[in-house]
Amino acid sequence: MYTTQKNLTRLNNLGYTYFLDPKELKEVTSKLKKNEYMIYKPYPDSEKNILYNKTIPDVCLYEIHCSIEIRHQDILGTMYSLNIANDLFGDIVLLNHHYYIFILPILQNYFETNFVRIKNAKIELEEISLSTLEDYHRDYETLEFIVSSLRMDTVLSTIIHTGRNNVIDYIKKKEILLNYDYLTKLDVKLKEGDVFSIRKVGKFRFERVLKHTRQDHLIIEVSRYV
Repeated sequence: MYTTQKNLTRLNNLGYTYFLDPKELKEVTSKLKKNEYMIYKPYPDSEKNILYNKTIPDVCLYEIHCSIEIRHQDILGTMYSLNIANDLFGDIVLLNHHYYIFILPILQNYFETNFVRIKNAKIELEEISLSTLEDYHRDYETLEFIVSSLRMDTVLSTIIHTGRNNVIDYIKKKEILLNYDYLTKLDVKLKEGDVFSIRKVGKFRFERVLKHTRQDHLIIEVSRYV
C-alpha cells in the first residue's frame, strides 16, 4: 500500500512515476481512471514501464561494454550491490552479445561514477539513443517439463534439479520471486501467465499444461527469459 501511494504521489506531483514492474503497475492503475494516465514503454514488450499524465518522461539508455561475457543476473547483482533502488532503472537487455540498461536521469551521475566493474572486469558505459532498441522484442526459450503437480515446490525442484529441502532453503534465503513478490509458501499452485525467478538460475513464465500423461503427470510449457 505504501509503495502504491508513493507512486500515486509521484504521478500527481512530478507528472510521472519511476519504473514499475507489472505488479506495481497493476496496483497503481487500479487506483486511477483510464483517462488519468498513459504508459511509457521503452520498447514494445518492455517489462518495467512508467506511468505519466502529461509529458513523456526522460529516460536514458546505456550500452555496457565489457571484455568478458556477462549475464543478466551479473548486471542486476552489480546494480543491487551499489544500493540502486529497483525503480530507478528499467529493463536490462542482452542482444547479440551487447548489453543495455535503461535508467532514470536522476541516477546518471551516480551510475556513471560507480558502475565501473562487473565480476571483477572493468566496463565502459556509453549513453546511446533510445531508438537503438525501439523495435526490440524480447526472446524466450520454450521449455517443457514433466511434473506431478503445479505446486511451486514441485515445479521448482524439476527446473533446478534439486530436492524439496533445497527449495525450502531457496525460499528461506528469499531467492525465489513469484509475480514480483518473495515466495513464502511451497504449496502455491502456478497459474497461466505467472512469472517466477530463481536467483542465479533465471526467470521464467508459466505458459500452460500441454497434456496429461498415462501416469497422471503433467507436461507443462515454460518460457525462459533469454
